[in-house]
Amino acid sequence: MNPIGKPVVLTANFKKLGLLGGVGLICFFIFQLLIPSISNPSPESLMNAKVISKQEAVIHALDFARSELGYTESQPEKPVVTYQAETDLYGYLSREKLVQEYDRTWKKNYPYETFRVDLPDSSAKGKLQIHVDLSTGKVVSFKRITSSTNYTQADVSTDEQARSRLVRVAEGDMTLEAKEQAAAIWIKRFGFKPSELKLATTEGEGGLKYTVDEKKIGASVLTLAFTFEDGDVRSFTQSFSAPSSYTDYVKKQTYWANWMTYAGYALFSFVLGVLAIVYASLTRRHTSFVRGISLSIVYFIASIAGTMNMLPLLQAEAGSKGMLLFLMVFQVGVTFFMAVAIYFSLVGGDGLMRQVGLNAWPRAKEPGYGLYVLRSMYVGYLWAFILLGVQSILFFVLERTFNTFSTTDATQSPYNMAYPWLLPIMAWMAGIGEETVYRLFGIPMVKKIVKNTFVACLITTLIWALGHTLYPIYPVISRPIELTFLGLLFSFVFLRYGFIAAMFSHVIFDSILMGLSVISLGDTVNVSAGLFWILLPAIVGYIIYWFSPKKPNRIMFEPMKKEEPYSTTPPPEGQL
Repeated sequence: MNPIGKPVVLTANFKKLGLLGGVGLICFFIFQLLIPSISNPSPESLMNAKVISKQEAVIHALDFARSELGYTESQPEKPVVTYQAETDLYGYLSREKLVQEYDRTWKKNYPYETFRVDLPDSSAKGKLQIHVDLSTGKVVSFKRITSSTNYTQADVSTDEQARSRLVRVAEGDMTLEAKEQAAAIWIKRFGFKPSELKLATTEGEGGLKYTVDEKKIGASVLTLAFTFEDGDVRSFTQSFSAPSSYTDYVKKQTYWANWMTYAGYALFSFVLGVLAIVYASLTRRHTSFVRGISLSIVYFIASIAGTMNMLPLLQAEAGSKGMLLFLMVFQVGVTFFMAVAIYFSLVGGDGLMRQVGLNAWPRAKEPGYGLYVLRSMYVGYLWAFILLGVQSILFFVLERTFNTFSTTDATQSPYNMAYPWLLPIMAWMAGIGEETVYRLFGIPMVKKIVKNTFVACLITTLIWALGHTLYPIYPVISRPIELTFLGLLFSFVFLRYGFIAAMFSHVIFDSILMGLSVISLGDTVNVSAGLFWILLPAIVGYIIYWFSPKKPNRIMFEPMKKEEPYSTTPPPEGQL
């Protein structure tokens, strides 16, 4: 980091960083690819089988709907197709180390990954939801969604007892015998024999369930579940159900994750946002209110693009055009306020650093800026490689000490993107926003209170880390532990090399992980796009370098014999 008044120069021992970066990449490939790891929570990224296209999924769903459900829409309005996964089942299998056994034995007939095809049904003023196997297109379950208020509420209810009451009301006075008779035809159509089924529902309970005790893995047993409406089957599912001991564990973990996210991350991030406005005003003599505009706009555009890319999932979950519009407007509003908070954090953070004599974020017109950005980009790539290796080792250790495991998250799957190749744009949103709030502004602001640089880094890192507890990795404390280490390293990069290098390292780190996720889809477009996103930070760095107005500073860096300190002059009193 440069003292104020000096030409902007970034020095680094690139030989040492290159060696550490190479070690990081080796660790990443060993622990991510050669050794099964919790850091790959989405099973579709590990599949060797061919995945059908969404168009093929629609064809399979339409054939089933017309032949088995009496669907009469000749050319339905464009169906919505989303990736779905049995989160509880996969999580249980992952915790018990049973995923590979399940894949060999049961996945072909009872997949935990499907494409859900939503077909509009104007005759019933509702829609059909048909789940087809991600690999074969085989239909594995279906549901009729009508205009019934009771069932609409039952579909969205998260309380099991409330859902059961609503189901019983919708079923009316159907007896258990009547339910069994209505379900018998579907039991036969899906290839089950009545003799292998064990009734798991009693008279008066909502719905109808059978277990197939001969088909089990661990404590998970194959379960057939039906619901009814107007005397007929309304929905049918066949899946291995996770045991109650696992689902109860997840509920408790989610409870604590919510507390950590909202009471730890959201509350203190809001406080940081308010303080950013205050310090942007207090330090206005040392900074410029024009500075943060460009990066805030980039953040806003990246965030909006990411939201629009999630349109298929939002359409599927919204249920109606009115609700979809509300969700989109709400998300745009939240993104706008986040961009404003980041703008003031950029201004306030720059002002705080310059107030104590440090130039953490050089300006484009300063001598040496082009070369400074180029070197920051190089540092960003090397530190991203180091961080990938550290993260892989942390996951490996957590798995063997805390019994950490992960499950699926359909909201993060590239299959749920309108354009999967656009997924890595979110890396720019995260890199800009998080390095701005928790490093550029957060560290110097908290340092004013605690009077210690490491403690300031630790506090802001913990706030940032708590914002990742709702990811489906258990126990939920695992991610804060992992990200505390990574956050302190990001803080070191910021203090040693400056804001631009920290931002590059974060963007590159996420771009590599997201880019590999896109590459795993396999087709030419996505493979090319994944590589492009991984290389984009380098392209941006070189463009800024070549178009920098300070052409005399366009000299390639010389190898450094040793790591130089971030400041070549004694810092003013109170400096970081």
